Amino acid sequence: MPAPEHLTTLSSPELAAAKAAAESGASIVVDYFEKGVTMRSKGPDEHHNLVSDADEESEAAIIESLTNSLPGHTVFGEESAKNETAEELNQVDHLWIVDPLDGTNNFAHHLPHFAISLGYYRRGVAAAGLVVNPVRDDWYYAVSGGGAWHNGEGISVRNDTSLSSVMVGCGFYYDRGQMMQATLKTVEAFFGEGIHGIRRFGTAALDLCQVAAGQFGAFFEYQLAPWDFAAARLILEEAGGKITDARGEPLALKISSILASNTVLHEDALALTRRFHP
Repeated sequence: MPAPEHLTTLSSPELAAAKAAAESGASIVVDYFEKGVTMRSKGPDEHHNLVSDADEESEAAIIESLTNSLPGHTVFGEESAKNETAEELNQVDHLWIVDPLDGTNNFAHHLPHFAISLGYYRRGVAAAGLVVNPVRDDWYYAVSGGGAWHNGEGISVRNDTSLSSVMVGCGFYYDRGQMMQATLKTVEAFFGEGIHGIRRFGTAALDLCQVAAGQFGAFFEYQLAPWDFAAARLILEEAGGKITDARGEPLALKISSILASNTVLHEDALALTRRFHP
């Protein structure tokens, strides 16, 4: 599963390290996807929130690759995180935020729409990001100031000026109560604006990349963790998009709501996501 040649020529040692690490994790994930793996819940009250050996072994391989390539860098992974605060993460000189398998429920049901996500931050500022769907050989990546790329081709957000011209993506957190109801009310409000449709694909890292690539005009979800958005936020911003929390506040490296857009539509979309924010 080779990465696009262009990815290897961008002048960023961090992105080169991300490519190598993503490939090491991808080989594990694809092998489990093809041969099968036992899924388990992350906790007794979280039977919708799944994990498997694929997630854990992929993360271990990614961490090993990154730390071997870039000694002294810190890796914050979904399966090994320890409750670090946003303030603590912002103080790290060289920080990697890793999701070894975003879209685990898709993976569990053999839907080939999931991703490996690696975001590199310098003292809280995004500097490089890579998101790959390993079974589709689909690579999105960016370095700060270098534009956004998909399989070697530059990408940019849509230029639509009305919600009535776009498709909107959304995500549902595992909560089946108040947060689900808030999401459904917001979806209804978007339909009231005449959007072309709603899509829920279940892999936030790829959803954000779809905004960056001009497929969605906006995407929202009322709860995501840093590893869900850390890499894709830079890809989106380098593609000309805007990302905040769903109330319009700056996005921090902590569990947060999300609104991503083509920038032009951000205020119109915020009027809806703010209204029903749980």
